[in-house]
Amino acid sequence: MPMPQTGAHSAFRESQVNVEEVAAELTMPAPLESPEASAKGKTRANLGLNLFWRTFILLALLLAGSILAWLQILRVLEFEPRTLQMAQQAASLVNLSRAALVHADPIARVSLIKTMAEQEGVRIMPREPSDRYEPLAGSALARRLTQELARRLGPDTVVAQDVNGEPGLWVGFNINGDPNWLRMDQARFSPAGGRTWLMWLAMVGMLSLAGAAVIARLINRPLKQLSHATSRVREGDFAASHLDEDVTTSEVREVNIGFNRMAERLAKLEQDRAVMLAGISHDLRTPLARLRLETEMSVADEVARAHMVADIVQLDATIDKFLDYARPDHATLTPVNLHGVVSSCVYALQNHQALQIRMSVPEDLNVQADEVELARVISNLLENARRYGKTQGTEITRVDIAARARDEWVLLKLRDHGPGVPPEQLASLTKPFFRGDAARTAAAGAGLGLSIVDKTVRRMGGTLSLVNARSGGLEAQITLRRVASLPPGEDPQPRLQRPSVKRQRTAA
Repeated sequence: MPMPQTGAHSAFRESQVNVEEVAAELTMPAPLESPEASAKGKTRANLGLNLFWRTFILLALLLAGSILAWLQILRVLEFEPRTLQMAQQAASLVNLSRAALVHADPIARVSLIKTMAEQEGVRIMPREPSDRYEPLAGSALARRLTQELARRLGPDTVVAQDVNGEPGLWVGFNINGDPNWLRMDQARFSPAGGRTWLMWLAMVGMLSLAGAAVIARLINRPLKQLSHATSRVREGDFAASHLDEDVTTSEVREVNIGFNRMAERLAKLEQDRAVMLAGISHDLRTPLARLRLETEMSVADEVARAHMVADIVQLDATIDKFLDYARPDHATLTPVNLHGVVSSCVYALQNHQALQIRMSVPEDLNVQADEVELARVISNLLENARRYGKTQGTEITRVDIAARARDEWVLLKLRDHGPGVPPEQLASLTKPFFRGDAARTAAAGAGLGLSIVDKTVRRMGGTLSLVNARSGGLEAQITLRRVASLPPGEDPQPRLQRPSVKRQRTAA
């Protein structure tokens, strides 16, 4: 049954007084920050504690240290044997060339020198006093080679890397007192260069890092699955938290089996709790209805009768709170017009003399939510403000409702002008059965109202935060995901029926 537009418009016209002032005041306490933004901030803060990267970095450092150590060991082990081998080859060439030239006749000597130059790349030429040469130096290997050749061929041996501008490995020696040069190709005696070592080091490093990434991923995968399953259990989704019980690793298999059994027991306890509370509601409401009827018919004292009826009504409301808290954590989210839902809740309370509501919600603001659950959230917050947020010195509660959008999120604020809450108690207000101090507990209750609100908002993918307004009073800030527009043909007015509105007015 549609709402009467005349009454609704009159109530909303009255609620638009000082809209700009209310909106400005409500948006002052805290900037809008989406849950994704806060989650990103936490991710950045905890990046160093990520198990995958920590394992990967530790393995990479271990492998890098091992590679460098083996590289140094190889260089040390290669240095001395390679130096001795090079010195022995060079000394053997010099000695063989000297012996061949000494014992060859002059005619065969020329042919021998030509053959050695063409086939072996070894040239023998006289050493002139005017020759300009550059000694072999520049590395520990070159110095060690020079020392070893001088030891093998004599102290007057000269080892050079350039003679008269021609590079090579030059060894100066004497044949029957005549000085000569023996030139060899320097490449055959050159050790592996820095570029070669760098290429091998880069290749081994890349393979080691790839192996470290694979090992870290294999180690991290079971823990990541366990973390995901734990988060699903925390959200109440027991069906999606099942872990594989047939994994190869025995320790992981035992953990998965234990976790699955724990999740099954929690799901059974949750189901038993809902059944128990539903049974309690069914068993208590019938005697409560009889008690109320007998009280109204049998108690002659009007004051006593009114108090007894109020107590029975309070018991019935407490039962409703327990049922709301035990409701399964499942909500069907659809695009909902926020202005329409808030308007329906305000309309249900427009005749309440002790509650004055000012509303500033854009008509084109849509959110992703469950319409019935969102209305229950707003109604619970209004009821909490009506009970505990009375303006000091009066019996009237003034509530300001404002909403604004930023990027993909919508911030809805409901603020009263009451005494507020001590800062140390703000974090505990959403805990089940928590009761604040006497300033906000003038009325009796089960201590579940704000806990139900927080649970319902989280079920719809949003967040709830409670803060003290700067000018006094408690402010509830709700963030919900924004929807650009409603589906084609969707009525922006809420689909809530009049009977539910009447029930809200009665509860208020």
